[in-house]
Amino acid sequence: MPAAVPPSGIYVPAVLFFKENEDFDVPAIKSHVLRLAQGGVTGIVVQGSNGEAQHLSHDERKEAISLTRKTLDENGFQNVVIIAGCGAQSARETKKLCADAKDAGAAFVLVLTPSVWPGDMTKENIIRYHREVADYSPLPYMVYNFPTVTAGIDLDSDIILTLSEHPNIVGTKLSCGNVGKLHRITSVKPPSEFCTLAGVSEVLLQGLLSGSAGAIAALPNLVPKLHMKMYALYQAGKIDEAMKIQAQLGQGDWATRKAGGVGAMKTLISKHFGYGEIHVRRPLMAVAQLSGTYVDKLEELIASEKML
Repeated sequence: MPAAVPPSGIYVPAVLFFKENEDFDVPAIKSHVLRLAQGGVTGIVVQGSNGEAQHLSHDERKEAISLTRKTLDENGFQNVVIIAGCGAQSARETKKLCADAKDAGAAFVLVLTPSVWPGDMTKENIIRYHREVADYSPLPYMVYNFPTVTAGIDLDSDIILTLSEHPNIVGTKLSCGNVGKLHRITSVKPPSEFCTLAGVSEVLLQGLLSGSAGAIAALPNLVPKLHMKMYALYQAGKIDEAMKIQAQLGQGDWATRKAGGVGAMKTLISKHFGYGEIHVRRPLMAVAQLSGTYVDKLEELIASEKML
């Protein structure tokens, strides 16, 4: 029997807050999870790229998931879904992370393609790898395509559709931002069968109009309510109104990358929402001072968020 498919909607790969000594800042992590849930998001990705997953030990990964699940449950958000990033550079370690994710309270896993040896990652080897790990995974499995962090390895629609036939592979996140690829997948596999999610806010509405199930995107870390408003307008058929917000989200996505990515988001969250500090784990760089056109654009978005 095929595994359950994630519900359609907006998911956010939550940033993870640290103290100056790089230990977890537990109160800030809990505050962030709660603000995202109160903003209406469908689910939270723990240990995504924005959560600095590659900088965490196995025990820290489990702690981040369990802390997120506990925070949601204690505040009445039992229906908010947790997806755990579980990609590693070997099938053996990825299987361990998938098992740990289930133990810690995740509902789905999201797995990158290994990339230390990109020349060896042929189409056949990519398919073999994901099938092997999905066979083992105790949780439904999503394929994560993000060429920027996988040495340029970019899974095409043929590979993803082949993997979609596996009974435990239930979706994909496309951080490549390729709407044509997304549409090729959704035209064969609707969201009720396979959860195809855009990986960036700048193509959120374009993806929805092409049949996607929604998005897993970084920008909702700053403006979850604005994303949910746009999603509600889309669901109500108010496409012109939704497109106006989509234009803002597209500008915000670009501004986030140009302003400093993860470090910039933490600084803006600390400044505007009153929790967390700016610390990141090396080799990322903290962004202590923010200024310029891109920051102005993000602060305009945050002002809109606070009006909702």
